[in-house]
Amino acid sequence: MDVFRAPENESLLSDSTASSTPWDPFHHPLEIIQPWNFQLLAALMFLVTSLSLSENFAVILVTFKFKQLRQPVNYVIVNLAIADFLVSLIGGTISFFTNIKGYFYMGHWACVLEGFAITFFGIVGLWSLALLAFERYIVICRPLGNMRLRGKHAALGIIFVWIFSFIWTIPPTMGWSSYTTSKIGTTCEPNWYSGAYNDHTYIITFFTTCFILPLLVILVSYGKLMRKLRKVSDTQGRLGTTRKPERQVARMVIIMILAFLFCWSPYAAFSILVTAWPSIELEPRLAAIPAFFSKTATVYNPIIYVFMNKQFRRCFIQLCGCSDQETATCNMNPTLERVVITQDKGGDEMFTIAARNTISNRRNENEQRSCHYFTQLTVSENKVCPM
Repeated sequence: MDVFRAPENESLLSDSTASSTPWDPFHHPLEIIQPWNFQLLAALMFLVTSLSLSENFAVILVTFKFKQLRQPVNYVIVNLAIADFLVSLIGGTISFFTNIKGYFYMGHWACVLEGFAITFFGIVGLWSLALLAFERYIVICRPLGNMRLRGKHAALGIIFVWIFSFIWTIPPTMGWSSYTTSKIGTTCEPNWYSGAYNDHTYIITFFTTCFILPLLVILVSYGKLMRKLRKVSDTQGRLGTTRKPERQVARMVIIMILAFLFCWSPYAAFSILVTAWPSIELEPRLAAIPAFFSKTATVYNPIIYVFMNKQFRRCFIQLCGCSDQETATCNMNPTLERVVITQDKGGDEMFTIAARNTISNRRNENEQRSCHYFTQLTVSENKVCPM
């Protein structure tokens, strides 16, 4: 089957004014939308795309520039940055130019390319968040005993993410559903609007494997992680230490989960809505909002998962040549850094707890036996976790 065939769904390509002449999104704008609406969308896409490209490029550059950041627990962060960078480079750029014109003037082949690229790289980024949550659970809670997270384990996880995402985003180019223009006509996406059984089955499968499953992985991983941290904090409370780090970690986990839902829930709800009721009449500008929400994830993902990491910030400042003190801190030896992490109350809270727990274990080994998974954390793992 021809990959670049025109979509069979005609309900999408009809003007909402019930005009007898069908609207062709590849040749002219939708007449009921004023030009300033497209100009506003173009400006927003330019802002989102510019921020995303600069932030994610900075993540990639700094990680490869500084050897101390190239650790297994950071591989997924780089993978997330690469996926977000490609989403913006391909999808964001095409969307910016099509909104300037007000219609998808590049033709159907570019529509398929944009639809596939945004969906594929977007799902890679989404599953990277799930893999990151799972790896944090493995590193901190040690459910596998003394097995240490190594580069090959992180690489296998990343390979799985790319292959799994490709499996569930390539079918629309091969006949199982299709990629077609959105209601506003300036972006392309999976064919949510068709009432055909072929399209319904794909959308339901896609929703289950690319939203429900990663969300469950995130909720379960962070839920178990918080339970372990609470046990550690309770033990520290009996020793007279503070519970503040636990609250800080809990706040960070809540931010991560809310950010995930903020980005993907509108898109998931929209896909289920139009799949369940394909004849529903939605205002084109309203229908464009969920896709825009999903694109903003490429901007705040680096902020939440990378720039809030103190060591990354130190290395980024060193790269910019802004501070000799930060340069010395970024290049400190592991022994000195262990002391700084343990004493820095504003640092990476999750691993501050781990370091404090190691000291507490030395004081009272029997009382801390239930929390032994934290004592196994190595220095290299402690200092690079992106929290």
